[in-house]
Amino acid sequence: MLRSLRRPRVLSWGLAGLFAVLYACVAVNRHRRMLTQAYDLGIFEQAVRAYAHGRAPVVLLKGPGYHLLGDHFHPLLATLAPFYRAFPSAVTLLVAQAVLMALAVVPLSRWAHQVGGPRLAGAVGCLTGVSWGIVEAVADDFHEIAFAVPLLAFAATALGRGRPVAALLWALPLVLVKEDLGLTVAAVGALVCGRAARGSGIRALGFAVALFGLAATALTMLVVLPSFNPGGDFAYWGQLGAGEAVGAPWDTAVRLVWPPLKWLLLGLAAATAGFLGLRSPLALLCVPTLGWRLVADNPHYWGVGYHYSAVLMPLLLAALVDALDRTGAFARPCRQAAPDGPPAPDGPSPAPADAAAVRRARRALVAAGLVAAVTLPVYPLHELAAPGAWGTSPRLAQTRELLERIPDGATVAASNRLAAQLAGRTTVGLVCREPAPPLADALQDGPQWVAVDLADPSVHAPCAIEDTVRMLGWYGELGYRRVVDDGDLRLLRRP
Repeated sequence: MLRSLRRPRVLSWGLAGLFAVLYACVAVNRHRRMLTQAYDLGIFEQAVRAYAHGRAPVVLLKGPGYHLLGDHFHPLLATLAPFYRAFPSAVTLLVAQAVLMALAVVPLSRWAHQVGGPRLAGAVGCLTGVSWGIVEAVADDFHEIAFAVPLLAFAATALGRGRPVAALLWALPLVLVKEDLGLTVAAVGALVCGRAARGSGIRALGFAVALFGLAATALTMLVVLPSFNPGGDFAYWGQLGAGEAVGAPWDTAVRLVWPPLKWLLLGLAAATAGFLGLRSPLALLCVPTLGWRLVADNPHYWGVGYHYSAVLMPLLLAALVDALDRTGAFARPCRQAAPDGPPAPDGPSPAPADAAAVRRARRALVAAGLVAAVTLPVYPLHELAAPGAWGTSPRLAQTRELLERIPDGATVAASNRLAAQLAGRTTVGLVCREPAPPLADALQDGPQWVAVDLADPSVHAPCAIEDTVRMLGWYGELGYRRVVDDGDLRLLRRP
């Protein structure tokens, strides 16, 4: 049994399966505790629910008649439709995300096995599984970038192992995950082009893919997204500073590193790669994502929270493995007969490394391990060992009783976290948004139920508490009857 665990395939898939289960437990338990939100789990569930029934992804939680392909370009979401049709629940999305994220462990640990044997494979697999960007993402509702994480892991691994065609093939679907990832596809193509011999077909192929990635990003941002967006434009130009006057190059350089919150992001990313990984060309694949995040005006993009850093994790860890490989710190007598593909173009394994190379490799692994050890208690994976995370508080039971009063198929206006619980079985919108005008028809066209938790800490976004309170008063003036009025929990029913 122990000997079989040392095999690359068994070890990599075993670790991936383990982390898939851990991720799913964390995400599903957070949903059970009503910590998920309409922004974003509810939005994506409404979109996948529409796909599952053969409809366009029109999402009421974003607004009446809002086509979600006018927000971000993520048609690959439609591949979840058959699973959601069979298991119509937000849990389906959370489990799918857990599995997709955990798949990143497979190529990285198998490559590490080829480089340094089972111990390095286990270390890299665990570093990937507990990496702060992925753990934060799997616990932060659901997002389309769940598809990008394994694709990037396979693409970066193939690139590092000298398989350029496979790297390009793994990278191409990224243009269907999110509009900005076309820039990463272009970066993969550029690396392939730069590594290939001049005049070779691989060089031409890499150049073509680089152009395709740039063209795909331009097409989706300038044509596709505006065509679906109610405002007729790409919704995030303002956050990227596109509407501002172009300043001096010095202003742009300062903007990349200021305010100091950006230092935390850059420092933690470098430490995740053990610092040694920054010597690998694969680290350049992080530049497109880091570039738009650091230039943007949205402070959420600058930090180490939310889901934005998940796509960086497989790239940083692939850069670490590549850098370890380049040091020659690991003797690999069977490199020529690697089971997963042809030998790297560098030729046979070098002679055993000197002591300096071994020390560099150890320092890099220690640095990456320290990042994992420090962030593990901070990010949600630690909730698996927290007894308080598995109980049911009186408040939670009370909220469930309120939601159970709302029948399936009803139309509902709800606050952020309550809407995430209702998206799969009702037609739900956000309570802070007014029903269909004119006001004379509001009673007839308004929702059948209004459910609000004024103690919801997320109630200020996307709706300010003042808007929610104002709408509650407005529904009361229309004659909505209070079914539940228990402190901060309110449930109103249309007469």
